[in-house]
Amino acid sequence: MSHPSIRRNRRATRRTLRTELRRRTAATRLAASCRRRPRSLATVAVASGVAKDVAAGVANGLRSVAKRLGLAPAEQARTKRTIVSGRARRTRTVTRWTLQQVARLVAAYRPRKTEYVAAVALIAAFAGGAA
Repeated sequence: MSHPSIRRNRRATRRTLRTELRRRTAATRLAASCRRRPRSLATVAVASGVAKDVAAGVANGLRSVAKRLGLAPAEQARTKRTIVSGRARRTRTVTRWTLQQVARLVAAYRPRKTEYVAAVALIAAFAGGAA
């Protein structure tokens, strides 16, 4: 029979490995979902590895670029969940974009903030790899 401290360490190690596996699985599932169907700009940013607070700002900038280019979203939907408020009480109209549209928006987007520049590089690599 093994020593209790060894069992405790093994349990702790397995727990951290399971946590990491759940995180990686969720990230892979989100990325695959973005490749299959249109998603919101913030969702694409999160799927590409951008932090949530930065993703919201980058999504706003990309929306401005879309308005400037005259690019219409692939689809619109009504939802109660957003990146900002989690489970919201009111429904909101959200726009969904394909990865090809996101790649076009990112190519025309020139942010000045350093976090946004790094985020745009991540999104360009994500959207460019799927296009």
